[in-house]
Amino acid sequence: MAWYLYLQGGLCRKVFNQLLSLIIECVRDRFYDAVEKINNFISSADCFEDILAQIGIIPEAVGHDSTEEKLFAKASDAVLSRVFRELGLKSTVLSKRSDSADVIAQSNIHGYTLVADAKAFRLSRTAKNQKDFKVGSLSAWRKDADYAVLCSPYFQYPRNQSQIYAQAVDGDVCLLSWEHLLLLMQHGIKESELLNLSKLWGIGSVMARKTTVAEKKKCFIREFDGHILSTVGLSQMDFDRSLSISIDRIRGRGHSEKTYLEKERGTICSYSREQAVNELIKAKKIDEKIRRIDLYVKEVGVCTMS
Repeated sequence: MAWYLYLQGGLCRKVFNQLLSLIIECVRDRFYDAVEKINNFISSADCFEDILAQIGIIPEAVGHDSTEEKLFAKASDAVLSRVFRELGLKSTVLSKRSDSADVIAQSNIHGYTLVADAKAFRLSRTAKNQKDFKVGSLSAWRKDADYAVLCSPYFQYPRNQSQIYAQAVDGDVCLLSWEHLLLLMQHGIKESELLNLSKLWGIGSVMARKTTVAEKKKCFIREFDGHILSTVGLSQMDFDRSLSISIDRIRGRGHSEKTYLEKERGTICSYSREQAVNELIKAKKIDEKIRRIDLYVKEVGVCTMS
């Protein structure tokens, strides 16, 4: 499989590679069995920060709308849930979802509850639209929980104005990032009697009190950076140093992803005409669509006869 060639490049770190290998191995399992294996791996993985540092980027080798992509999304949920546990909260991933958040957490000390959603994106697809983040949906999924938290790659959040900031302010949604969580993990931050992390999760209401209607769409990520640092007692230098390492890591992943795509291009260029036609038919899911049409028409006929 092409993904093995991607892994052998050695440009991603060891434990993250192990996670990707596991996802490949689980593709033929029943979906919920595969998810359980992935959750167990992430829950017990050593060097967990390695996975956390990489999970925000979907590898190009993962096919769009593929089983691998769905399992990668589930892995990101499991990573987010473990981070909450590392921060001192009780957290689980919902195995079944129907118009609900993927992750739930509760403070053992301060008693609050939260729902959360994890996001990962390809480097080739910069997230710019509000539908990519589903901030409004996350606010609705809160239900009886006190807070709603979205975790996305730091540099995928729009840098200027965006409707997602207005939605976060109106819906009291915390726009968190994997880089923020990595910073907290690196410095051993853990909730205690003295440190109530709800001050982070409630940033939406904080911004609502200080934001005018005309400024609701304004990016407040940098303000949130300062809010996090002051809440947990870290310095701007701490954050800048951590973010600089993350930028270098993104550059490395960018090189890795481009290398994979260039290999894919070379493979495609070597196809015979017949191979190229078959791959195009497969990519467009022509046969699958024909089967679905046949099944639907057959079911309609059965309903009519009965």
